[in-house]
Amino acid sequence: MDAPVSKKKLGLKERYSAMTRGLAWDTTYQPMDKVFPYDKYEGIKIHDWDKWEDPFRLTMDAYWKYQGEKEKKLYAVIEAFAQNNGQLSISDARYVNALKLFIQGVVPLEYYAHRGFAHVGRHFTGAGARVASQMQAVDELRHFQTETHALSHYNKYFNGMHKSSHWFDRVWYLSVPKSFFEDASTGGPFEFLTAVSFSFEYVLTNLLFVPFMSGAAHNGDMSTVTFGFSAQSDESRHMTLGIECIKFMLEQDPANVPIVQKWIDKWFWRGYRVLTLVAMMQDYMLPKRVMSWKEAWEMYAEQNGGALFRDLARYGIREPKGWKQACEGKDHISHQAWNTFYNYCAAAPFHTWIPKEEEMQWLSEKYPDTFDKYYRPRLEHLRTQQEQGNRFYNKTLPMLCTTCQIPMVFTEPGDPTKICYRESDYQGDKYHFCSDGCKEIFDHEPEKYVQSWLPVHQIYQGHCFKPGTDPSAEGFDPLMAVLDWYELEVGRDNFDFEGSEDQKNFAAWRGDAARVPPAQAASDSSADQGAKP
Repeated sequence: MDAPVSKKKLGLKERYSAMTRGLAWDTTYQPMDKVFPYDKYEGIKIHDWDKWEDPFRLTMDAYWKYQGEKEKKLYAVIEAFAQNNGQLSISDARYVNALKLFIQGVVPLEYYAHRGFAHVGRHFTGAGARVASQMQAVDELRHFQTETHALSHYNKYFNGMHKSSHWFDRVWYLSVPKSFFEDASTGGPFEFLTAVSFSFEYVLTNLLFVPFMSGAAHNGDMSTVTFGFSAQSDESRHMTLGIECIKFMLEQDPANVPIVQKWIDKWFWRGYRVLTLVAMMQDYMLPKRVMSWKEAWEMYAEQNGGALFRDLARYGIREPKGWKQACEGKDHISHQAWNTFYNYCAAAPFHTWIPKEEEMQWLSEKYPDTFDKYYRPRLEHLRTQQEQGNRFYNKTLPMLCTTCQIPMVFTEPGDPTKICYRESDYQGDKYHFCSDGCKEIFDHEPEKYVQSWLPVHQIYQGHCFKPGTDPSAEGFDPLMAVLDWYELEVGRDNFDFEGSEDQKNFAAWRGDAARVPPAQAASDSSADQGAKP
């Protein structure tokens, strides 16, 4: 009788390799280049896919176990938050408007990222890159689900959340984050990873998740804090994918360097423009503030990002074009964005307001060189007008930047009193841009951006009305027709926070109803008039 032979147990590295790369094979019925056609047409040259370092080092069974433990803890907190009426523990009902902006403009991006990584995970020739991308695709789907579940509790009590996915496809300002991911998803697989895994996840994502989740904690929103930190633990792995992708391309062939540099220039600027919404949230929408946008930018972009690009210099990579303009813009973009939304919140499913005096003082301290000089006088004038019953709503539609799709509100570098305007001609048409960065992106591939779905253009062309709408009918109100197409509940989801249903309900729940000002009939009347262009 033969003695039993004990099989040698695989080490962690060997087991990981067997359960991931060991499951791949070279095709025989069709050539590999035909099965994986997309990782070559961008011009990136890869000589040895085995040099790809797997940043996740997780097999699927280990992944489920790891994430399962996180899910138990996360949903325990979400359930406890709901059972204990956690919505009453937040600092101020104004804070919920930051959550509205988050579920409208950030949560859908998680699903876009899921689709994007699932796509590129199919189209890399190298098995290591495929595994990493597919693992991140599962991560992003989980983020979309957990963030939706956590924020759905607020939807039971506050307006402005009930149609977030619908609004993502239609509401004017949500075309800004939407266009970012559609732009990235319609690039090749290496450009997608540069856009999302590197420029967004590695360079810029800390500016979203870390300060905002800290702000949620300071404002008593433990549900959001929990899903934020649960997601952020995944983001650390996503960041490693971004830096590995960049270094892998740069190390494979010197010819890849100028291609990668061009992508870094483009996607840094595109991501920076998307973060305008985050800057506004930090400085104006958190009743209890943790840090200003300027401080967050200096910490997470200038210090961390600056160190990153110094490290990449050995590969021939410099800091992105537009870096200096972005660093200058830290003093301005949040104020310019808030003024824009204060003007146009009749057409936005969240509320705006004039900051209280102590909040203005905080802004003065955080922005000593700019706020009192350029932005406080405007806010004080608007507050005076509102107190007199003349709350201002802009009745016109703004010109949009063709690339980032943000209204033309940003100012010239070095001159915050002058609106920045650039233009390009292409095939007989003129296109408008908010910055040199956006113009340069367009000029490099205009045939892509001439297809942009610009909300203002679509409204003027009559494409944003429900079927059967007759613009020639007597008394036709175009803005009301657009808001009906948005499926926005006028008077509940939009207009000023003062006198809103959210403000009144929260005060009643907290027993503070006596402190809420009356509905301000004059102000509401002005709002109704202002909503009609």
